[in-house]
Amino acid sequence: MVVKTKHSEVIFGSDCWDALNSCIYANDYSCVFVLTDKNTSLHCLPYAKTKMEFDYKTLEMQAGENNKHIQTCVSLWDSLSKMGGDRKSLLINIGGGVVTDLGGFVACTFKRGIDFINIPTSLLAMVDASVGGKTGIDLGALKNQVGIIREPKMVIVDTGFLRTLSDLEYRSGYAEMLKHGLIQEPAYFEALSGFLNKEEILPHIHQSVGFKAKIVSKDINEQGLRKILNFGHTLGHAVESYYLTAKNKNRLLHGEAIAIGMILETFLSVKVSGLSLDEAHKIKSVFHAIYPKISFDKDTITEVIKMLTHDKKNENGNVLFVLLKSIGEPIWNQSAPEELILEAFDFYQN
Repeated sequence: MVVKTKHSEVIFGSDCWDALNSCIYANDYSCVFVLTDKNTSLHCLPYAKTKMEFDYKTLEMQAGENNKHIQTCVSLWDSLSKMGGDRKSLLINIGGGVVTDLGGFVACTFKRGIDFINIPTSLLAMVDASVGGKTGIDLGALKNQVGIIREPKMVIVDTGFLRTLSDLEYRSGYAEMLKHGLIQEPAYFEALSGFLNKEEILPHIHQSVGFKAKIVSKDINEQGLRKILNFGHTLGHAVESYYLTAKNKNRLLHGEAIAIGMILETFLSVKVSGLSLDEAHKIKSVFHAIYPKISFDKDTITEVIKMLTHDKKNENGNVLFVLLKSIGEPIWNQSAPEELILEAFDFYQN
């Protein structure tokens, strides 16, 4: 199975490794590099080695969102240079969203741009991070502040990697799939509402990638339609950023934070864009059944709201949201006063 975007393709199933090997030989790369993090080097690279029929050199980074920063890039640029990388080199990123985001950015900037291929190993990376061409790194605790939009040469999706995934990481990726239903297709949201397991999820991964690819193909640089993919991400990223650095808080995975953001922005949708209260309660009940509820005190909410001023989607000093008119009918570039955001946290917790 293949899903095509404007400048790339996502290849699924038993033929994906054959496609990768054919691509390597057809392009006659001077050197192929494979980037993993500590976790995927241990759990995923051994399997990939049995499939890759070409010579390559390995690079490794530390695992986790707190390593998605410029110092990691500098280290990798230096390694690429010392190991003979040139403009005809290829970088293959094997890992979750941190590896594909950062590895893509490293490839886009090394020698002013070399080809890269993503091999996502987490559900989040399969349905979201590795597809669509968004690369980048964090600036301190602020998410994805520096980056480039350029699609990979191809994306290889082998769902066998999901066997290495923890239940926590699986739920993190599942949030983005639920988002695809909320912004595109009510029936898809309904199908995922019962929380499907790893064996049941496989055909839905293809469907989620298809949803995203269709949107990206129409608006690669996020000037309009692609903005709907940010539903839940304005407040979700603010929550994620705060919990990434707060000394007395446990870090939240991306999908956990985005699930919270989607509930919060669902409430804003009721107040601003006309979403029915019945649909809002339905959305909240689905997320609360899958994700543990987080308790927000007044000081935490204040700090999260402060984070909104740094959101990369802001324009002319205005914080902008993607909201829902109804399930499957999003609207972008919406604003909301702070008092409604405070009410949204009450809606989430009560």
